Amino acid sequence: MSAAAEAGLRRILAVVDLLIDAVDEDTLVPALLPLLLGAVPGDSIIWSPRAGSADRPLTLPAGLLTPDIREAFARESAADSLVTHTTLGPGTPMRRSTLQTPGAFHALAAYADVYRPLNAEQQLAMSFPAGYAAGVPRKVCVAISRSGSDFSDDDVAAAALLRTRLSRVLNRLAPPTPAPSPVTRRESAVLTLLARGLTNQQIARRLAISPRTVDKHLEHAYAKLQVGGRVEAANAWLTRGPAALRLAP
Repeated sequence: MSAAAEAGLRRILAVVDLLIDAVDEDTLVPALLPLLLGAVPGDSIIWSPRAGSADRPLTLPAGLLTPDIREAFARESAADSLVTHTTLGPGTPMRRSTLQTPGAFHALAAYADVYRPLNAEQQLAMSFPAGYAAGVPRKVCVAISRSGSDFSDDDVAAAALLRTRLSRVLNRLAPPTPAPSPVTRRESAVLTLLARGLTNQQIARRLAISPRTVDKHLEHAYAKLQVGGRVEAANAWLTRGPAALRLAP
């Protein structure tokens, strides 16, 4: 193995070591960006938490994207084939030079308004599944830019190796929110009477069950509604209602 290849492998392993120890995404990403920029050498890196969304990207150097650049990118990126590949396509590591000639790149409106101010003459971009945010599957986009020579085949291979590991770790750190257990029909009946202001004794008489059984139904319903007591449960039931919650058959 050449000295350059050994150095590249060490840079990749440094990223992998960080990923192995990651326990929190907010702590991981700021430490991760400089390592990624070392493993796939470039002048800058942009990490978009949700590819194709308006979420504010993280950058290195910090503050790379001015409001004007962000506005121009939102306006003009739809015509950019590298953006399309990364946000709507397979998201595999891709060099801009693989998709378009320098002339075609420089003809883009986004080149004058976005890429030239960033000195992003060469780019390598990728995206990958990254767990869930607010219950919705998420895809992170990463773009590395250079002002000088193009990215090599080794750079693309390194990005592909890291892409798989990044996706695996972020899926672990941002799992889907478990669906709440369904409210049973008897719990629904208890909650409806509770929301009408009935006491446990009154609910028990109305449903021909014991007050202790009412307590048990409410205990289970509190957990499913993620509330801590009678008033919260009543408010939640009035606000969301049985039509907005799963009912067990």
